[in-house]
Amino acid sequence: AVLHSVAHSVREMGVGRSLTSLLKVNQVDGFDCPGCAWPDPDRRSQTEFCENGAKAVAEEATKRRVTAGFFARHSIADLAARSDHWLGQQGRLAEPVVRRPGATHYEPITYAEAYDLVAAELGALGDPDEAIFYTSGRTSNEAAFAYQLLVRAFGTNNLPDCSNMCHESSGAALTETIGIGKGTVLLDDVEDTDLIIICGQNPGTNHPRMLTSLERAKANGARIVAVNPLPEAGLLRFKNPQRARGLVGMGTDLADRFLQIRLNGDMALFQAVNARLIARDAVDHDFIATHTDGFEAYAAHLAELDADAVLAATGLGGTAIDGLVEDVVAAHRIIVCWAMGLTQHRNAVATIKEIMSFLLLRGNVGRPGAGACPVRGHSNVQGDRTMGIYEKPAPAFLEKLGSEFGFTPPADHGHDTVSAIRALRDGTARTFFAMGGNFLSAAPDTEATTAALASARLTVHVSTKLNRSHTCPGEISLILPCRGRTDVDLQADGPQHVSVEDSMGMVHASRGHLDPPAPAVPSEVEVVSQVARRLVADRTTADWVAMQADYGLIRDHISRVVPGFEDYDRRVVDGFTLPNGPRDSRTFATATGRARFTVNRLDVLAVPEGRLLLQTIRSHDQYNTTIYGLDDRYRGIHQGRRVVFAHPDDLAALGFADGDHVDVVSEWDDGERRAPGFRLVAFPAARGTCAAYFPEANVLVPLDSTAEVSGTPTSKSIIVRFERL
Repeated sequence: AVLHSVAHSVREMGVGRSLTSLLKVNQVDGFDCPGCAWPDPDRRSQTEFCENGAKAVAEEATKRRVTAGFFARHSIADLAARSDHWLGQQGRLAEPVVRRPGATHYEPITYAEAYDLVAAELGALGDPDEAIFYTSGRTSNEAAFAYQLLVRAFGTNNLPDCSNMCHESSGAALTETIGIGKGTVLLDDVEDTDLIIICGQNPGTNHPRMLTSLERAKANGARIVAVNPLPEAGLLRFKNPQRARGLVGMGTDLADRFLQIRLNGDMALFQAVNARLIARDAVDHDFIATHTDGFEAYAAHLAELDADAVLAATGLGGTAIDGLVEDVVAAHRIIVCWAMGLTQHRNAVATIKEIMSFLLLRGNVGRPGAGACPVRGHSNVQGDRTMGIYEKPAPAFLEKLGSEFGFTPPADHGHDTVSAIRALRDGTARTFFAMGGNFLSAAPDTEATTAALASARLTVHVSTKLNRSHTCPGEISLILPCRGRTDVDLQADGPQHVSVEDSMGMVHASRGHLDPPAPAVPSEVEVVSQVARRLVADRTTADWVAMQADYGLIRDHISRVVPGFEDYDRRVVDGFTLPNGPRDSRTFATATGRARFTVNRLDVLAVPEGRLLLQTIRSHDQYNTTIYGLDDRYRGIHQGRRVVFAHPDDLAALGFADGDHVDVVSEWDDGERRAPGFRLVAFPAARGTCAAYFPEANVLVPLDSTAEVSGTPTSKSIIVRFERL
């Protein structure tokens, strides 16, 4: 990890730039890592970053530049034929470009002309709901708040974001059961607890700094249980590269128990555990009576649980489940962590509600060292939602927003990610505006999403680097370079800082220190303000000129609109923790004012003979849709990404072997989808399951296959067969 971090950083940034940049990552006077949302400890090392964090910084702080000359040399068709890795390796975008109707190339345009074009096209729409405004998780709090204000002043709630594709299921389940769509633990809780259960998550690749917290928890006496269809290297043994023992010793065995569960078996597992706890009377009756409702109906439901159905869903025998129950009974404080391995199934919301029932049974909400820990991905995806990036805003938020800015925000719900793609496909939406992100590679059903974007009248991408979405332009398409986390942000009133919210509700400042890729490259706040001045200047009392000049004014507005942000501009300098009713006072803003047990029917996904159940995963050399390299050394893959991991016995039963090349075909009610040219890799996956990297496998997920309630694409529940090449 150390060698790869150094090599990648020096290659992208050079020695001096690498040193100054990496020493600023996640520091109080530095910038927030543009990678994951794991919280920063109070006492930070001088190297408070992981391998993928170093790569994320290097990708943004690279010395390479993409100018208008690059687009003159490469047609859009040429770019579309390139790999995601190649596109990302070209460097930082430095000049705005436009694709005119019928053109084969992007060509130069000034920022002023681009803003005029966006405002003119949006203003010409027959209805504001014909526009889609997407947001990625890296947008700062200040930019996100300004962006949603622009969009609502324009007249729509079409604000899909990357949460729709990852943790929307968590938010839906948590809101229903405990009244807040966020987790209930802080970093100190994780490091001082009795038992941590980690489900559907691979911290070693996706949140590597979490491993340091798990190591501290182990040192403090915690047990760790890993529940996953794949054995993940970081969870089984961790060698901390920031400690001498980690470099030269044997490292730390993290997982005391590894339950290799079948895909989509987590709901059955927690129902089986909960049924055993109730049968043993190993529950917290005082907590249940004082703070919850629905327990009697829930207990009656679990009394009828079918043991055969549990076995079919989990692949785990009763002995394995009994062992977990013994760990639970012995623990006073329990934390459950999860990520997209749980959230991207049709029954994802029900599964997470079962986890909440598990925590409620023994009073593990609102107790130090205990609670729910959904581990978010992008570094400010949680903050963007807090700032109002949501297609279904709460009436109370809209009322405060309207009062603050003297207008009436639209009340009708807007499009989430999947319905936005449908609207573009069907022609009911004509403009797509993306504030960051790589929408095409992040979305499901790649062919349908490609066609949807291509049918738009206007596509706008505010980006730091070239990505797949830029190769699929609308009739008119703009690429607007913007500043990133590492860049100095100098506005009319002087240097500006932004702020972010981590995965545990901690809010802190972020200050870039590098020159932007070109002097004229604007910040995200500047892009929003410039479009707003041309489009909605007379619709609210917002002073867009002043807010662009001084982000403190944006924070003052936020302090009066968003609960928990009082005195925001002053407090963010040192950072602060947002209030959390379940954690802070065992208060629950649910329909009944209590935490809620919920009855969820166990639905076992049936996989036909000759098929496997596939999940999409990240390689170790990527973060979300950004591909840093073509190796996955933790899984033994080098110089390639089109691979499928499956148990060797499953391959043999299907008539295949390690190294065979196949097309992967998914089967759905509306027909088949095909991902061509994959190599089969024998791997100790759970029997009956397999895995492949996204975005390469996204083509296999239909647009209409989504989680109940949350609408999240079912990228972890794909029934596939292999066809030999």
